[in-house]
Amino acid sequence: MSDIFDTSFTQNRELSWLMFNRRVLKEAEDLSVPLMERLKFLAIFQSNLDEFYMIRVGSLSDIARLKQPPIDNKSGMTIKEQLDAIYKATVPLIDKKDKVFFQIKKQLESNDIHHCEISQCSTSELKFLENIFKRKILPLLSPLVIDRHHPFPHLLNKQKVVVASVKNKENLLTLGMIPISDTLDKMIFLPRDTISFVLTEKVVQHFFPLVFDKYQISDSCIVSITRNADIHPEDEGFDFDLDFRVHMKLILKKRSRLAPVRMEVEGELDEKIRRVFKDRAKLSDAQIFVQKSPISFDYIFDLLDKLSPKQRMDYTEPPFQSASLKISMLDYCARQDLLLFYPYDDFELFVQFLKESANSNDVVSIKISLYRLAINSRVIQYLCDAAQNGKEVTVLIELRARFDEKNNIEWAEMLEKSGCNLIYGFEEVKVHGKICLITLKRADKISYITQIGTGNYNEKTAKLYTDLSLFTSNQAIAQDAITFFKNMATSNLQGTYNQLWVAPYAYKNQLMEMIDREIEKANGGQPSRIIFKANSLSERDIIDKLSQASQAGVKIDLIIRGICCLLPNIKGRTENIQVTNVVGRFLEHARIYAFGEGEDVKVWLSSGDLMTRSLTRRVEVAVPVLDKAIKRRILDMLMIMLSDNVKGHRLMKNGRHQRMKDEQPRLNSQEYFIEQARNFVVVEEQKVIVPTKKKSWFKRLIDHLAANVRI
Repeated sequence: MSDIFDTSFTQNRELSWLMFNRRVLKEAEDLSVPLMERLKFLAIFQSNLDEFYMIRVGSLSDIARLKQPPIDNKSGMTIKEQLDAIYKATVPLIDKKDKVFFQIKKQLESNDIHHCEISQCSTSELKFLENIFKRKILPLLSPLVIDRHHPFPHLLNKQKVVVASVKNKENLLTLGMIPISDTLDKMIFLPRDTISFVLTEKVVQHFFPLVFDKYQISDSCIVSITRNADIHPEDEGFDFDLDFRVHMKLILKKRSRLAPVRMEVEGELDEKIRRVFKDRAKLSDAQIFVQKSPISFDYIFDLLDKLSPKQRMDYTEPPFQSASLKISMLDYCARQDLLLFYPYDDFELFVQFLKESANSNDVVSIKISLYRLAINSRVIQYLCDAAQNGKEVTVLIELRARFDEKNNIEWAEMLEKSGCNLIYGFEEVKVHGKICLITLKRADKISYITQIGTGNYNEKTAKLYTDLSLFTSNQAIAQDAITFFKNMATSNLQGTYNQLWVAPYAYKNQLMEMIDREIEKANGGQPSRIIFKANSLSERDIIDKLSQASQAGVKIDLIIRGICCLLPNIKGRTENIQVTNVVGRFLEHARIYAFGEGEDVKVWLSSGDLMTRSLTRRVEVAVPVLDKAIKRRILDMLMIMLSDNVKGHRLMKNGRHQRMKDEQPRLNSQEYFIEQARNFVVVEEQKVIVPTKKKSWFKRLIDHLAANVRI
């Protein structure tokens, strides 16, 4: 392997991702984070790990079945070696999760929020719980006994199941199971003056003998099976005579029955129960993870609803008001470019943009690509309104957005009924690009407004993820957008564009050419610079090209939130590369690619990451930033993120991360952007955004950054 790929400056993507999730867990441990937010980070950590096992471990498990499974080109590891390393690396993460959970639990108790165990309940409270169990829980349970008359059941993916050894009158030992239905409340609140609750699965576990009243019960625990959910519809047999929505529905039915890849156990796992699950679920010991903390933390969102106003103020992040424009979006964007930075700028401005377009007599058509949407999407509402108002509406909707397939199928049906023209994308690649084109006709003159972003058209995630959204009336970009939608409608993945980068055909080459441009400048003794911000970096050719740039002397800063297979500061390979990441209140999601310095700098915003799938197996769109003021604003954002010494981490050459040095003034980049949003107001007469007077620390921070950080 080393003869083909140099692995001296790269690392395995799966292990890199686990290190990212470890940083999420650190946020749950951070005492400076509000208490309920720490519990949220614990829930995010668990949810991340669940999806990792369903998708990545599931995918590796599938690949392992090939006659000649490939070798990882970043680490030289076989598939088996990768899986073994993943299982081994997961154990300390689970141990850490247990430790952090009990720390948070103790602090909750000191603040009158009691996550109770059954052993902590009084006699009267046990009677209360028994009454609740008999009236509200027992009628909804479906208990199972595993014996020669009752085969081992199919356990649903991630469903919690109470399991125990049960012995009948004939002294025959077997297993009893009680799956916990999603229709049950996640917890039961005790009749106390404080917020006190017991998780429903714990109540079921305690009253297990009431269900199996003819058996002797022992060794009960709570288990959950994680199944492979890595379905690739493009790899399935596709019937071209079958409507694609019907095809997707068939695939979704298969997902719940895929092979187990992990078993989680809360409590003590009896050896007999272990052997049964290993045999029936085809699991190894390495795939069974025993823990003391809950298997799922999805209950915390119900817990938040129980907090008093004071508790919510004390234990959660304070709300903030996103910056907004009180103007006509169509009029503004027709005159000048606009950049929105979510969630610091209000996503409602994009919704307003669509609403105005749906109702304006000047708008003749709307074209948009959709990947993930909110449950109650007003984006869909205004697209439907536009079609019903007689406008031509074309929607390119990706039905295979993982875990959103069902929602997207339903949205597609609604859009079609409203008169929208639908494009479902391609059999072999997913359409992930975020682009919207508005066509206007004023006084017989046709003009366009193009919006291209780094994130989804999703009202909910726009409050949780940081993303950039560019609106431009540049006609050259509009012509590329017109070409893009024409190519998508005619299944042409190899179209040519003058301004946009569009994967999978040309995007990667254009990115490589821009890196080569900086290499040439460095070789010629000219100033050279690269700054990338992305979610992941795993594409081998890009990694090698960045190493080549580093060796040429190009100064490179990578802001990579999650997977980073490139190791920095390796002598002779990556010594001019620095890798930073920020894990904080919001999920860093924007993709920015900047090349050069000073007046020569070129900036692109993109929907795509530096991953093989993004560059070669997805339709992604990157747009150049041509407006000088917006370009400067983006470069300032990058400068702030690179200087974050509160939530920022640096990737070391050994693959581990270190917190940035605790220097003064302390800078939390996300808090900085929140403060910036608070300090901006709108002058409606001029229709521009201007800053209000800054606080003194804010000014000192700007001066410090200007003196110490070079863009």
